[in-house]
Amino acid sequence: MSRKDLSKIKEILNWPVFLISGGILVLFVLLSVFNVEWTSTYVDLGFDYAIRYFGPYWQILLIATFIVGAYIAFSRSGNVVLGKLEKPEMSFFKYLAIIVTTGLGAGGVFWAAAEPMYYFIETPPVFSGIESGTEAAVSPALAQSFLSWGFTAWSVYGAISVIVIMYAHNHKGMPLKPRTLLYPIFGSKIKNSAWGTAADVVCIIGAAAGTIGPIGFLGLQVSYGVNVLFGWPNTFMTQVLIIVALTSVVLISTLTGIDKGIQWLSRLNVNVALIIAVFLLIFGPGLFLVDSFISSTGVYLNDFIRMSTFRGDNEWLGAWTLFFFGWFIGFGPLVALLVARVSRGRTIREIFLVVAIMTPVITSLWFTVLGGSGIHYELNQPGSISGPLLDNGLPAAIIAIAAQMPLGTIMPFVFLLLTILFVVTTVDSMSYSLSMSVTGVGNPPKLVRVFWAVIMAVIAVLLINIGGGGIGALQSFVVVAAVPVSILMLPLLWYAPKVAKILAREQGFLK
Repeated sequence: MSRKDLSKIKEILNWPVFLISGGILVLFVLLSVFNVEWTSTYVDLGFDYAIRYFGPYWQILLIATFIVGAYIAFSRSGNVVLGKLEKPEMSFFKYLAIIVTTGLGAGGVFWAAAEPMYYFIETPPVFSGIESGTEAAVSPALAQSFLSWGFTAWSVYGAISVIVIMYAHNHKGMPLKPRTLLYPIFGSKIKNSAWGTAADVVCIIGAAAGTIGPIGFLGLQVSYGVNVLFGWPNTFMTQVLIIVALTSVVLISTLTGIDKGIQWLSRLNVNVALIIAVFLLIFGPGLFLVDSFISSTGVYLNDFIRMSTFRGDNEWLGAWTLFFFGWFIGFGPLVALLVARVSRGRTIREIFLVVAIMTPVITSLWFTVLGGSGIHYELNQPGSISGPLLDNGLPAAIIAIAAQMPLGTIMPFVFLLLTILFVVTTVDSMSYSLSMSVTGVGNPPKLVRVFWAVIMAVIAVLLINIGGGGIGALQSFVVVAAVPVSILMLPLLWYAPKVAKILAREQGFLK
């Protein structure tokens, strides 16, 4: 790293945002190290307030975001090409792969295996009339997981926010930062405003915390897996070595840039998942999975409004639906920045279809393959999946499911590899987005990306070291951070259609 490079970093780095966001994360870790119980207590209190007072708002916000995004996409404004580029920068498959793997992240294995099973062994209250653990509970269980990762949740990642970001950045010279979402309200003043700094900080904290959690879970997941498969000790040192290996892969990808590293990892991730899905459809419980996907999609679509607006059990909602909604909202602006970065040359309609339609459908298919397989094995042998899941938590679910698949001696290794791929891709993508957020440029310096990847891994190690309470508190902290982020997203419902019409007039689609 030359002096010239360091000088450039100092020039473009937003020091107030960098120091405040980094300082809050460091403070959280220090509080957890010195008194994890006290930290967990107050974070849980904030979590409860967020779910109680903002939960209903989040449910409506997500529905409204999807509806407004669909309205823009299928109007004449949907023909608008964004980013001042005639043709896209990458192939459609690469583009789709980046968005799928970044948005799905650790959920691609952790929750895809476990969430449908949790709903199967304890029927969600919205389907309270259906007996859990029976064939009748299969479709509701999968449908509920479809909602958690469905059309409205994914729409937060760019159905309307990308329109504002790309307009403000490519047409008005605004930086690629979360504050750019406020451009329609404040104009160019937001570039150097205290409100802009606040917007950047809350979005960075939410996304960074949401990425640190999966890194910690990866250490726990793979450590548990190698203990079961190889007999290696499931210790803190094993978990640290796993996270170090993860970080090394991320750093290699970082040095190759978005055009190679992130694209290559995303394609590899999707290809491995496709091979597994096809293998299970052919050699596993294929007919059961196909039937379950079709019937569960029917339940999801038929009961969509009822499920999306259910308010009957706030405690359950906080543990499940609203927990996931909060995560999507917390990640929303940073994922939208990445989507904006890779979407130049694509139409508003195409971006909406990819972000809010195709990726949720792909996610539902994947949840059916993993979670549906687990339900199938549980139906045939009660306790074979639910037992390890309830006894050992998330890390045990995928190992128990994989062991019963065809080639059961090999599949656990394959899924451990896939788990690593999903988390590595997410960490790589989010370190890129975090770096854009503190520099405002589309190709942030590699040193800044390296910093975020390393610091998130270090924090994950520290939280693992103090026990499960640290990671658990961080998970709740993400939902607390989603509160100000959700307020930031509200004006987009009004301004995104206006921005789309401005661009439609410029490009001749409206008079």
